[in-house]
Amino acid sequence: MTLSDTATTSWIRRFKPSGGADVRLVCFPHAGGSASYFNPVAARFAPGADVVALQYPGRQDRRREPLLRDLEELADLITEELLTLSDKPTVFFGHSMGALLAFECAWRMEDKGLFDPQVLLLSGRRAPSTIRDEQVHRGDDARLLAELRQLNGTNSTLLDDDDILRMALESLRGDLEAVETYVDSEHRVTVPLIVLTGDDDPKTTVTEAQRWCEHTESTCRVVTYPGGHFYLDKHAAAVGDVIAAELAKLRPTAIGAH
Repeated sequence: MTLSDTATTSWIRRFKPSGGADVRLVCFPHAGGSASYFNPVAARFAPGADVVALQYPGRQDRRREPLLRDLEELADLITEELLTLSDKPTVFFGHSMGALLAFECAWRMEDKGLFDPQVLLLSGRRAPSTIRDEQVHRGDDARLLAELRQLNGTNSTLLDDDDILRMALESLRGDLEAVETYVDSEHRVTVPLIVLTGDDDPKTTVTEAQRWCEHTESTCRVVTYPGGHFYLDKHAAAVGDVIAAELAKLRPTAIGAH
């Protein structure tokens, strides 16, 4: 069954439905993140593009659903959801954990011989072939809170709200378990990769980001910005320009150009 181009489901979120768009941007959130992080992206690119943001279980309106603590299982389920979308020229954008999921979903689509994205934009995550022995998900709440503050991915005022903090830590722990237990299967895709990274990201060095180029049979380039793990918050316009350039290649009319 093919999903309507304006439909929203538990997994598929469209903040600015664009039924007439002839290209698509699929956004994969970071660990502990949610689809709403990409609301500004939808505001910039719709209606010229069908902007789809994924909502993982265990957060926001899906908070009562069990967290998925296995990245491969999560990629399997997301791939099945994406295959319900209509066939349009597509760009995948994933940040942090979302970069791994974007890559794994693209590989699954290629492996199934079905439609796949024309380019992957992979942000804030080192290549799967790089190895760090990280066990943050096994730490206590204080350790997780320190991780949140280090990465600066959550507004500090929100961390003062006990209910929000408890939900944030729960989803972050589950997502970190999925990421930290993920084992590189040496997958390679055939589509171009554009790797975006902050030059002061504690989770990804520039060298580790460059190793994404080992995971494609096509072209690969790395774009570096000043900043840490959430460099893209300060450089949203510049990152948006990269997205716009890739979408424009899929359609003669420029999309989201500034």
